[in-house]
Amino acid sequence: MFAKQYGDGPQLYVALHGWAGDHRDFAPLAGRRPEGVRILSVDLPGHGASPPPAQWTADAIADEVHAALRQCIADAPRTYIGFCSGNLFALLLAERDPASAQRIVMIDPFAYVPWYFRIFTAGGFGRYAYAITFRWPIGRAITNRAVRRAQHSDADFTRAFTEHDHETTLRYLRLLNNADVHRFANIRAPIDILYGQNTFSAVRKSVDILRRLWPHARAIELPGVGHLPMVQGARPLAEAIFAAAAQPC
Repeated sequence: MFAKQYGDGPQLYVALHGWAGDHRDFAPLAGRRPEGVRILSVDLPGHGASPPPAQWTADAIADEVHAALRQCIADAPRTYIGFCSGNLFALLLAERDPASAQRIVMIDPFAYVPWYFRIFTAGGFGRYAYAITFRWPIGRAITNRAVRRAQHSDADFTRAFTEHDHETTLRYLRLLNNADVHRFANIRAPIDILYGQNTFSAVRKSVDILRRLWPHARAIELPGVGHLPMVQGARPLAEAIFAAAAQPC
């Protein structure tokens, strides 16, 4: 499994990207890390430079990532940072090694798969809908236009799909569709939920679901930010994540 390390400080953060991303998603955040912070940004199996998983289940993938992390950072205390669907793997890893999970930071999480993503898992029709939306340039352009208008943003929401393996993306979406966040109700690590002011309504509903699931969790809204905080609001995002750390380097 490939992981990119930013910095070499004693405060360890393990970053887990979303369903069409890779370790580069966290580069803007890494560029704003405080002195003393080390970020290990992972390519989840099948993404970036990491080979596909041996089994296409969330637990099997989490087992692979957990084993790889044990080899390189042993049981060092760490904060897990998840973005979008990467939050599922942050929770699965915290579940596997609760003593090492000092904190969990969830960036724009989905507690459920909304219908406009779930439709892509519906057999042949879903594949066709996915192709129209993400594989074809005209579909990506229309999707970008619609999302930008809804979120008051000029970010490119479909850029990652131009260079990503589409079969991997669909496989991850299917396993995410089978996940149940209530499985993690017993997690007691401190949890911060960071979400954009202009993000998807499903994310905002998910924040409410997660706060009911974990009464101890903090929810922090990022002003003027949509679903891509690393692109649209890296500065306030970094401030929220690294608030307790030293001054920026």
